[in-house]
Amino acid sequence: MTARHYAHRFAGRRAVITGGAAGIGLAFAKRFVTEGGAVSLWDISQEALDRATSALGASASGVRVDVADWPQVEAAAETSAGHLGGGIDVLVASAGITGPNVPLAAYPVEQWRQVIDVNLNGLFHCNRAIVPYMLSGNYGRIVNVASVAGKEGNPNASAYSASKAAVIGLTKSLGKELAQSNITVNAITPAAVRTAIFDQMSQQHIDFMLSKIPMGRFGTVEEMAAVIAWLASEECSFTTAGVFDASGGRATY
Repeated sequence: MTARHYAHRFAGRRAVITGGAAGIGLAFAKRFVTEGGAVSLWDISQEALDRATSALGASASGVRVDVADWPQVEAAAETSAGHLGGGIDVLVASAGITGPNVPLAAYPVEQWRQVIDVNLNGLFHCNRAIVPYMLSGNYGRIVNVASVAGKEGNPNASAYSASKAAVIGLTKSLGKELAQSNITVNAITPAAVRTAIFDQMSQQHIDFMLSKIPMGRFGTVEEMAAVIAWLASEECSFTTAGVFDASGGRATY
């Protein structure tokens, strides 16, 4: 099934997409540019950024940034606003890591901290740095990429599940804070989507995730981008602090 694109949906709009050089972030960047917008991709890999921005063309720029580092994120927001003509209308925060698949009692403490630093603290940094630009422009759409693991918990993935549950809580809190500011804040909770992040998981864990999806298949990055596209659009004007499943039927609440 091919995506239906809306030629001018994002005309004149400017987006920052974290983890934007690959996976869900890149899939949404392609939609955003195709539908008339300009993007600034954030990623920790300069090589991946170079490939992605080259493929997207003149409407895309890239900033190498470690989202877990607040000074880098603050500087990246200023750089991106400059690249995008002085403002930022959309943030899609999709940068994340899985961490190891081991029981909590054996979870390496430093790797726990790393997962929380990237998935939660990093996402906080990105929201924190970009909200002021949206307030200044009296418009904004934020989409935080959580996970169905944050709602239901995956065994042997305690740090990942906890970090994504926290992303849901942050999204609900911020959405309520900004409810009267013409800025909406929502989250998506995908089930497993086959991307390079699978390289960080054990095959046993991948098989477990697939077994939980009633549709019997993994999602695609294009399907996630389609959900994000509406949440990032002007049409998403009365929906905030919400959580949207894209789980092939897995989610139970």
